[in-house]
Amino acid sequence: MSSEPWYEIVECGESITQGDLIFNCPLLSWNVNNLRFQGSKETEILFGATDAISADVVIMTQACDLENYKVSNVILCPHISLTDYRSYWESDMRGGGHNPTERSWKKHCNNICDGYLWNLSMINKYSVEGVVEMDIRLVDFHDIFTIPREFLEKLIAQRGESRVRLLPPYREHLSQAFARFFMRVGLPVPIEKEWRV
Repeated sequence: MSSEPWYEIVECGESITQGDLIFNCPLLSWNVNNLRFQGSKETEILFGATDAISADVVIMTQACDLENYKVSNVILCPHISLTDYRSYWESDMRGGGHNPTERSWKKHCNNICDGYLWNLSMINKYSVEGVVEMDIRLVDFHDIFTIPREFLEKLIAQRGESRVRLLPPYREHLSQAFARFFMRVGLPVPIEKEWRV
């Protein structure tokens, strides 16, 4: 089965859009261990709790908003290879007193693919000899980043590298998974089903 329809390679000069994968992207993250409330202004407290990190990310901002310059900040979600994720998953399983078997791993992956793990979504592997070798990637919606559009565009231009772009309908499928993560609603008091006999 070919994975080529999932992606295309775009040159650095092409405008950014939803589904662009940016590897090793610089970001700002929060470090709650650095929150110092004594004698500081609120803005200083937040400034002191920021960390500069880098991560592999995918652009989640809607393509139409980017194309029509309706946003000045771009929404990004991190993604990691399935191989790396498996190491974290096995460690987490062992930490919880479970045995990470091959069967439980396959079930876990199937649950992600079927949308039962709301915060995770898989995107396919991709390979172009001499250009890109990419394993199946796992997008995590728990951590959401924003970055100024202008910074991201200048970063891409400065690097001068082509990038991988997720194509329709796969980028919309990822966007839908992102939306499902946010639209979960659990009612504390359910509707009383008085019409039941």
